[in-house]
Amino acid sequence: MLEEAAAELFLEQTYEGTTIDDIANRAGVSRNTFFNYFSSKSDVLWVDLDETVSALGGILSSRSAHGNVLDDVEAALTRVASEHPSHRVPWALTQIDLMGTRDVLLSSGMVRLLAVTEMISSFIRGRSGANAHGATVAGAVTAAAATAAARWAGDGVGRGSLDAYVREAVAPIVTGFAPYF
Repeated sequence: MLEEAAAELFLEQTYEGTTIDDIANRAGVSRNTFFNYFSSKSDVLWVDLDETVSALGGILSSRSAHGNVLDDVEAALTRVASEHPSHRVPWALTQIDLMGTRDVLLSSGMVRLLAVTEMISSFIRGRSGANAHGATVAGAVTAAAATAAARWAGDGVGRGSLDAYVREAVAPIVTGFAPYF
């Protein structure tokens, strides 16, 4: 309800022109109720991504300790993408210009990208020790997956599955770093 109210208002009066009170009023709830679900207005933009990415840690930890660490990272990212509902394309990405969300997506997205990068980096460290390339791989696959998701969202109704986009973007990084692991 809050997400829908926010989307409507962002389309009507842009992100910057909309307050938390506006969103709560449109949804028919109190300001305090808004904060029961979101810590900031920008969190409304990330509902889909936050739900999808929250599963990544569990998927990584469920991988066999005997598998190839880079293949496991690729498999985990692809699985997370495959579990994202195909009909849930983030409106904040597809309506970025109408809603005026470009700047806030960049700033609030960075925190999320860094968190995913650290999660993957920690997984790689845990499996392969202090490999000098672990943090680089984590950053590269996170950036590739994020770019794939943005491309997927932007491809409109003809888009394929998100996991295909992620696999295509991440595979060259995994292949390129394979000799170092």
